[in-house]
Amino acid sequence: MTAPSAAPAVAAEGLSKRYRGGQLAVDDLSLEVPRGSVFGFLGPNGSGKTTTIRMLLGLIAPTGGTAHLLGAAMPGAARRVLPRVGALIEGPALYGFLTGRANLVRFDAADPTADPATRDARIGAALARVGLGAAAEKKARAYSLGMKQRLGLAAALLQPRELLVLDEPTNGLDPQGMRETRALIRELAEEGTTVFLSSHLLDEVEQVCTHTAVMARGRLLAQGPVAELAAGVRGPLAVTTPDTAEAARVLAEHGVTDLAVAGDRVTGELPPGPDGRAAPDGPGAPDGLADLNAALVRAGVRVRSFGVERGTLEDAFVALTGEGFDVAG
Repeated sequence: MTAPSAAPAVAAEGLSKRYRGGQLAVDDLSLEVPRGSVFGFLGPNGSGKTTTIRMLLGLIAPTGGTAHLLGAAMPGAARRVLPRVGALIEGPALYGFLTGRANLVRFDAADPTADPATRDARIGAALARVGLGAAAEKKARAYSLGMKQRLGLAAALLQPRELLVLDEPTNGLDPQGMRETRALIRELAEEGTTVFLSSHLLDEVEQVCTHTAVMARGRLLAQGPVAELAAGVRGPLAVTTPDTAEAARVLAEHGVTDLAVAGDRVTGELPPGPDGRAAPDGPGAPDGLADLNAALVRAGVRVRSFGVERGTLEDAFVALTGEGFDVAG
């Protein structure tokens, strides 16, 4: 059996959750989060991410399967393991009549492992780290949604954590707040904390995460390093030319779809080959890249650049599911 010190930070096998009435929220999920990673748990709202997190933390019982945190079985090891885990799930539960600082005092006092002698210093450091130092004495009911998210993150950072579980941590944040949160997550990872980040924002996961898992309709579709998932798909064809209208016409005639023109660039999706993938450049490939380029030249299109762009996490998601979801928020 794997030693706890070498075990993944998070592991699930066959994890399922069926609610009363028959709704299957999570279906046979097997997941492995490497220690030291920033792991993006990616999927549209309603795909089963939050339900999975609640099972992993022992907050709700699974219908089937097993879950382990830091090498220990959940929920049996919850008392021993959860003090080493920080979590922000579905937004923080705050006392609106208390200040931000007073809320953190309550959170810290509820932790049996917290040292009261260092409480004030730790609370001050956590508030400063999430950018709430100046708003510490403000009542929580006056906080914006983004400020409440920051305060919840501060609560999760009151103690050093081996694992940080964040459910949509940038919800309600403005662009600057999102950038600051991403920088903080990278900083925590550099300090050795494993970060498990649930999000429906593809660009957020691609910017900050080293590994990812893709969920849709309660099922896990793929998992692995972000770079590998993105590299496994082909991005759109991109043509730079002053003759964009003619280029788009020629490309459409040769099966290129989803054509878009922006300035002097025309982009589109290559036609699929026999295996359903984008047609490769090679002998026997109908309308392959070389054929497309030649067709443009024959039509008098002045081609300044021509090629297939690097695949992105969005391309991988669309390839896996056949659909997209909210990329920017």
